[in-house]
Amino acid sequence: MFSRRLLHVVSRKDLALLIAPTYAASANVDFDEAHERMERAVGSQRIVDQLYAGLSAALAERKGPRTTEDELIDALSAGVQKRRSRVKAAALTPALSAVMVLLNLELGYAPEMMRGALENEKGKGLLEDGLRALGAHLAKELIK
Repeated sequence: MFSRRLLHVVSRKDLALLIAPTYAASANVDFDEAHERMERAVGSQRIVDQLYAGLSAALAERKGPRTTEDELIDALSAGVQKRRSRVKAAALTPALSAVMVLLNLELGYAPEMMRGALENEKGKGLLEDGLRALGAHLAKELIK
């Protein structure tokens, strides 16, 4: 975890709201449906841990030599307060699609055989890349 404060700055409800636009674009559903699904998905500790890991990795990459961890978390906190409902959807890539498959598996919208695709070596790598890309997108949208 990048910072112990991350869980308090970006709550589960915030995560659901932040990821909903990207999920809506990938699943071709409206925002309200996507938000409701993401609220259900972030009910799973395993999913939340993976989303926070991606966001942590993105924040670690953003941290420069003169930026402290607290400054970055403070900027993220301000962004969550100001812009959490205006985050745009991330561009869909194969890696980001792997994250959407993970969310759909959790929700029961994807066939179980897809789980095997995420558990092989290539799938795990794609999923990790997708979680980092989603975290980087959220950080970019929130920290201005």
